[in-house]
Amino acid sequence: MPRMTAARAAVEILKREGVTNAFGVPGAAINPFYAALKASGGIQHTLARHVEGASHMAEGYTRTHPGNIGVCVGTSGPAGTDMITGLYSATGDSIPILCITGQAPTAVIHKEDFQAVDIASIARPVTKAATTVLEAAQVPGVLQQAFHLMRSGRPGPVLVDLPLDVQLTEIEFDPETYEPLPVYRPAASRAQIEKAVRLLNASERPLIVAGGGIINADAAELLVEFAELTGTPVIPTLMGWGAIADDHELNAGMVGLQTSHRYGNATFLESDFVLGIGNRWANRHTGKLDVYRQGRTFVHVDIEPTQIGKIFPPDYGIASDAKVALELFVEITKELKDAGELPDRAAWAASARQRKATLHRRTHFDNVPLKPQRVYEEMNRAFGPETRYVTTIGLSQIAGAQMLHVYRPRHWINCGQAGPLGWTVPAALGVAVADPEASVVALSGDYDFQFMLEELAVGAQHRIPYVHVLVNNSYLGLIRQAQRNFDIDFQVNLEFENINSPELGVYGVDHVKVVEGLGCKAIRVTEPDQLLPAFEEAKKLAAEFRVPVVVEAILERVTNISMSGSDIASVNEFEDIATEPWHAPTEILPLT
Repeated sequence: MPRMTAARAAVEILKREGVTNAFGVPGAAINPFYAALKASGGIQHTLARHVEGASHMAEGYTRTHPGNIGVCVGTSGPAGTDMITGLYSATGDSIPILCITGQAPTAVIHKEDFQAVDIASIARPVTKAATTVLEAAQVPGVLQQAFHLMRSGRPGPVLVDLPLDVQLTEIEFDPETYEPLPVYRPAASRAQIEKAVRLLNASERPLIVAGGGIINADAAELLVEFAELTGTPVIPTLMGWGAIADDHELNAGMVGLQTSHRYGNATFLESDFVLGIGNRWANRHTGKLDVYRQGRTFVHVDIEPTQIGKIFPPDYGIASDAKVALELFVEITKELKDAGELPDRAAWAASARQRKATLHRRTHFDNVPLKPQRVYEEMNRAFGPETRYVTTIGLSQIAGAQMLHVYRPRHWINCGQAGPLGWTVPAALGVAVADPEASVVALSGDYDFQFMLEELAVGAQHRIPYVHVLVNNSYLGLIRQAQRNFDIDFQVNLEFENINSPELGVYGVDHVKVVEGLGCKAIRVTEPDQLLPAFEEAKKLAAEFRVPVVVEAILERVTNISMSGSDIASVNEFEDIATEPWHAPTEILPLT
């Protein structure tokens, strides 16, 4: 039997589980693993500037392609605690990432040794499993189980903590005979799907709510086929955006308090039946449940059995992987279509499309400083259907979701449930590593951008190009807007007069200088007609220099973005709505 250190065995297992990339920061307690990583070869490592950044890079990497599992690596103590935010983000959005941490030697873990902390206990609430391996011979089994758990049922992250002496201990392990464990996914029965289809067919104005579980299951094509067979309009959630193209005739728009379309909310309020697949009824999607549920029958399909009934009891629930369920939905509806037993939904679908051509928000403004709506209008012109957008939280994300367009699965890569500031830069780097030839475009407000902007140096060092659109109003815009309810504007303004950059006025941080100091390129835009040329120039610079390129748009200080504080029937538009076609020239359907 071959003998090798447990650290080397761990690296060999990663390769046989399909890992080709890892993100991390070495340190004393994880150096044996790094030595094995170097000696073994076959896994490309990207050196982060912050260990939390490494965890978000792993998230971006996983979210880019079906089957990807991002790996983040750090040493003992604060490295693991720094990655907790990434683990929380991954578990909230059902994203499998593997976090490997070093640990003090087993004999001194509980003796307050330097950087010895019980990271497994800390990480357990935000992972599917978190284990400190105390016996070297258990390392292969623990990692084999880690990959099994990450892929089975509702996907999610796992942490494996490796004490220094465990990594260095030699064990008997034959990598040539290693096999991953079979993946378990709940599967709907034909009888269950038949019942769901009967409920659908009994309705007059049905909708499909398509969640992130459809993206995770790589089931977008099946979703579109099912929608087309039944003629049912589709409402993608924020995590499911891209499962059906924005310009598809059955895409009815998004619903919610914030990341929603006027036409999406209006169509939902007219519906009488909702089939949710791979979604979790997030509160910013539903708003007040009495408004959301009133007059509607609900069927909920989700891979996690305990998710069904968590937010509200559906009329019928099915625990199933989205792809397995949609395969049956397609099979059964094809049979019904051949038998002439599917209702005609043409009038209902046409009404949803009419709302999509009528209920627009205005994006075309010529104001200086810029209104953010104009930024997204020009982004629609500059960045095509192949663009992979990456963003996390704030008014920038909310307005982007209201006004940008997404056409393919995994082309809106968004941190949904956790929404940590600072996520966007490292996640975009992870996406660009996973798909080096992609057009990756990140979107941040100034505060999100400032949280982890040091990771731009990773892009410069490793030649990872992408375009980062930075909308700067020198404000915590979303929190300022929320503070309206308390009649305050307190501790949310970021403005100051920068003594080194007086030309900025009160906009404070000179992002162009900072970005250039980190080895990247930057363009500042102050006029609306400069936006499109700047985006085009940014694409050229990214291709030429193979580094991140930041386009900073200087916005008006205060803009209130459309949203509701309570329910989907009472969204405050704040700005004038579109009444002429030129008010929203990049909408999917021209204003009628």
